[in-house]
Amino acid sequence: MAQQDDVFKKIVSHAKEYGFVFPSSEIYDGLSAVYDYGQNGVELKNNIKRYWWDAMTLLHDNIVGIDSAIFMHPTIWKASGHVDAFNDPLIDNRDSKKRYRADVLIEDHLAKIDDKIAKEVAKAAKRFGDAFDEAQFRATNTRVLEYQARRDALHERFSEAMNANDLEGLRQIIIDEEIVCPISGTKNWTEVRQFNLMFKTEMGSTADGSMTVYLRPETAQGIFVNYLNVQKTGRMRIPFGIAQIGKAFRNEIVARQFIFRMREFEQMEMQFFVRPGEELKWFAQWKEWRLKWHKALGLGDHKYRYHDHDKLAHYANAATDIEFQMPFGFKEVEGIHSRTNFDLSQHQKFSGKKIEYFDPELNEHYTPYVIETSIGVDRMFLSVLCSSYEEEQLPGGDTRTVLHLPAALAPVKCAVLPLVRKDGLPEKAREIVDDLKFDFATHYEEKDAIGKRYRRQDAIGTPFCITVDHQTLEDNTVTLRERDSMEQTRVSVDDLHKLIHDRVSLASLLRKLK
Repeated sequence: MAQQDDVFKKIVSHAKEYGFVFPSSEIYDGLSAVYDYGQNGVELKNNIKRYWWDAMTLLHDNIVGIDSAIFMHPTIWKASGHVDAFNDPLIDNRDSKKRYRADVLIEDHLAKIDDKIAKEVAKAAKRFGDAFDEAQFRATNTRVLEYQARRDALHERFSEAMNANDLEGLRQIIIDEEIVCPISGTKNWTEVRQFNLMFKTEMGSTADGSMTVYLRPETAQGIFVNYLNVQKTGRMRIPFGIAQIGKAFRNEIVARQFIFRMREFEQMEMQFFVRPGEELKWFAQWKEWRLKWHKALGLGDHKYRYHDHDKLAHYANAATDIEFQMPFGFKEVEGIHSRTNFDLSQHQKFSGKKIEYFDPELNEHYTPYVIETSIGVDRMFLSVLCSSYEEEQLPGGDTRTVLHLPAALAPVKCAVLPLVRKDGLPEKAREIVDDLKFDFATHYEEKDAIGKRYRRQDAIGTPFCITVDHQTLEDNTVTLRERDSMEQTRVSVDDLHKLIHDRVSLASLLRKLK
């Protein structure tokens, strides 16, 4: 775990050094859990969003997009349950004065028991070698069975407390398990209390005429309140979906792990409206399709897993997460939920407006059920960055830091590098840049030795480097260097566009989803 922590620190440092992510307001000592995306980060982020948007709206003829406002009528959040139920269980340590989420403290404690089991298995595997039978060992080893029984009992107790919203029960688990504050090392805990995560502000020109509004904590409600507008103007027939990308805001108690959990973040959400009774069929289909979308990036199929929810949200009858293996463990990057007809029914109730669909095939009106896919852009960005980062040992003892970014997502697709800054090479290189830049994000660089320039491009994940040398002026060929293999081939300038396009276009990525 310590080694993984070191790797993660290097990734965070690399993200700043190479223009991917900066601490927000850094010259004023920063703002907790708020980050800015730099020149390379915003390009990578935009490419992730484009991959998601095109996969939704181009590959499905029954999904369209909208962009709803961040500010919405406050009654919307009353109807959705956010005013009354959008809370986290909060607990303070009296000695350190630090605030924690009670459920996270217990989840971290469960993870420690899992680590103990894993260590026992690893020790046995090392001792027995090829003859080791892990399944038999887990089923028969006394110490592992003890750990597992303890973990299962605690998990059941934890799930019951969470489902019952039993705050005292959560605190009692923390006391009984002797969970200590990571800072003070003491067990001097306060009571557990609910903490609403929504940011409030005032809208209006005068104090008397102002109205309390909220920064939206999710983008889904903007889709639900526009459901009828989209359905009627687009003449949409069930089943159909509405997609949206936008900012959301949550006053997180514990914001940590770099951009994994922030107070200002971005979501990519799609609400898919279906007939009542067919929602679980569609839930299974979207669960499969969304995992396929992730795996198409080639980050490693073994790094993904499903995690079914122990506690269902008040609106759901089925829910699962797609988790990705970060340096700090498997963590949620996307949620797929069967939201029933809760949201539309609530907005119909609170607005007094009829929000129903007339199904011409069934000849009846009904409130549609909804399947939601919700993915955090920032978490997706982090998963791509973490899985792409490598400190590679090269022949001869040298090392290089490289980002093996999926080529279609890379912020810079190709870099054009004149070998020297004279003899007409910069002019020829600029000519190539001017030809390619209309289709690809193309970078020009002439400073430093060619090897150093290669290393800089490796560090930002540029798939191809094009070196212009004196032979280029003679036969119109250049050296094309591939990032991952570092192989160099001589190609005609006339062939560059096709060679690069075949590897870096978003279309090549989308075709994997057919």
